Amino acid sequence: MTRSSTESVVGNPSRKLPQYIAALAASGGALAAGTFLGWTSPAEIPLVQNEEYGFPINAEEFSWIGSMANLGAALMCFPIGILMKMVGRKWAMLLLVLPLMLGWLLIIFASNVAMLMVGRFFLGVGGGAFAISGPAYTAEISDPSIRGALGMFFQLFITLGILFGYAVGAAVSVQVLSIICAVIPIAFGAIFFFMPESPQYFIEKNRIEDASKSLKWLRGSHYDQSSELETLQAEDAKLRAEKITFLQCFQQRATIRALIISLGLVFFHQMSGVNAVIFYTTTIFDAANSGLDPTAATIIVGVIQVVATFLATIIVDKVGRRILLMISDFFMAVSTILLAVYFQLKEADETQVENLGWLPVLALCLFIAMFSIGYGPIPWLMIGELFANNVKAYVSPLGGAFSWLFAFLVTKVFTNLRDALGISGAFWLFSGISLVGTIFVFFIVPETKGISLVEIQRILSGEKVQGTKGHVNRAMEDDEK
Repeated sequence: MTRSSTESVVGNPSRKLPQYIAALAASGGALAAGTFLGWTSPAEIPLVQNEEYGFPINAEEFSWIGSMANLGAALMCFPIGILMKMVGRKWAMLLLVLPLMLGWLLIIFASNVAMLMVGRFFLGVGGGAFAISGPAYTAEISDPSIRGALGMFFQLFITLGILFGYAVGAAVSVQVLSIICAVIPIAFGAIFFFMPESPQYFIEKNRIEDASKSLKWLRGSHYDQSSELETLQAEDAKLRAEKITFLQCFQQRATIRALIISLGLVFFHQMSGVNAVIFYTTTIFDAANSGLDPTAATIIVGVIQVVATFLATIIVDKVGRRILLMISDFFMAVSTILLAVYFQLKEADETQVENLGWLPVLALCLFIAMFSIGYGPIPWLMIGELFANNVKAYVSPLGGAFSWLFAFLVTKVFTNLRDALGISGAFWLFSGISLVGTIFVFFIVPETKGISLVEIQRILSGEKVQGTKGHVNRAMEDDEK
């Protein structure tokens, strides 16, 4: 087949606008997930210090409230894959509106700490499942020529949701913020209901006519979808023929290496301290006495995150994954070192930092910008690139669960670290981890820019591939001795 599967056999190319509409509609789930990630920062001071809900919440209890969402997200990584295969990508995503609504209702009407914790858990169930189902749906509906751009929508809308939580939380009470956030999943469900199901799901269920209708919606009424249908059917048949068991996939050298790289990236992604920074931005600025209103500083950080993430979508295929990861991790280490130095000086003698109020603002802005161009979106992109199609169903949820569990750990223990080591000690720890992460990328992570998925599997298997455009680590090419 010499022509693109997304080009009409009569010369009419597919339309892109319907695909953008469907991808944007699907990204409404990411916006909903981002709001509960951003909710914690503006909520901590009103709930803990001001007792806005009318009952006491101490710092330890709030650390559980903040972290429960991550635990709920981790537990959903495997069930959502089963649900997507049973009812389809579209209906699995629509069903996630239910735990999101339940979570927000529990938070809105909370009369004790337990209701807040359970509410956050259900928000994590919905948001964590979106992190798996949203990108999968977008990838399956997209024309290859725009798949990369549409695939970055999810991370971009996560950051927009976080910024939304910061900005609205600065102007209203926690309860009103929660009510407004609860409207977003309802709006998502109302809009996404009219989007098509993934044609890939219909092919898996041998519903060829439905797959054809889905492609017509996505590619335009004048598009001849027969070539793309044939390609999808051939790929599905190949996957069925190459189907392996859970244990067999871990006997493949390429899968083991890909898993080490992916879990390593996820580990350093979370242990950089990013969730501590996002969840407790307002608190950090409040403790820093920077002279800038903490809520205003938090909004500035949110804007930087959105802009940097958008920049990453433009340059990732030009600059490469590996160099962006190293730049990202190194400068995150620099940022947390600056924060550690500032708070160490402040803890020793506050007069030493009277004229350094700008330093934590600069450091946090640098941290968020560097995270967003590298360690924010790229680990998820590389997970999709490193694993062969016939093992993705088994191992991709492992990466998601691993990530959310570490997010739970960092969010939960940040308050404890702050109490045990001081806030400076916590940031010294994060900076050390980020420096180790930079070394990990340099020695272990291959460059996948300009390399086909087939060639990546050959490299991970120990073969030497000639003529690739990316720079691949020699350690990834050498056969085991």
